[in-house]
Amino acid sequence: MLTTVGTSSLVAEKFGSGPTRAIALHGWGRTGADFARILDGHSALALHLPGFGPAPAPPAAWSSEDYAREIAQALEGMGPLVVVGHSFGGRIAVRLAAAYPHLVSHLVLTGVPLTRVSSPAKPKLGFRLAKALYRAKVIPESVMESARQKYGSSDYRRATGVMREILVRVIAEDYLDDAARVTCPVTMVWGEQDKPAPLAAAQRALEFFPQATLRVVSGAEHLLEGTLEQEVASAVADALSD
Repeated sequence: MLTTVGTSSLVAEKFGSGPTRAIALHGWGRTGADFARILDGHSALALHLPGFGPAPAPPAAWSSEDYAREIAQALEGMGPLVVVGHSFGGRIAVRLAAAYPHLVSHLVLTGVPLTRVSSPAKPKLGFRLAKALYRAKVIPESVMESARQKYGSSDYRRATGVMREILVRVIAEDYLDDAARVTCPVTMVWGEQDKPAPLAAAQRALEFFPQATLRVVSGAEHLLEGTLEQEVASAVADALSD
């Protein structure tokens, strides 16, 4: 059932009939529907983050901190809650727990790019040349966009307008300082074969969270499916039973 969060305009899928005890934040290009089986049987909300699914895009190029601030305002009076974050949603969840500890009783994170464990790949020569020509006003926007479509990631190619600006902004963020300020327990559930958010990054972040455990799911990748989905559901149930 689609509902709003508190008195805000944020929209979410509602599970259960009692007071909300958990909220889930989905990955880039996904929606709250990703958590349907994970939250089944619990009184919880699966947020449709602004810019995805039925939720309108933000009015400006928000950072993960801006997303966290908007969510915090919506959750006032509802916490503390178990907060579940996958990928992009996990970036926001960490910011939320670090800046608004009174709202978060437990973090469950999966597939979150918390930090870099290798240097970013250098853009292709063709893309660098196109950018230089575009800045010099030698080629029009249409040619530059063709270069973006050719050389950009799949997420970048699909994003448009302010959502593309947001993607570029959050990709460069690092969360280790925020991790060190998270006071609630953290359960990290990671696919062994996760490529967008490598296991090595989760292992490094584990050193920064004051209270964290890491569950590695053998053979699992990045998306919430199969054994990874089952293990995240188990971690959420455990967090709600504490």
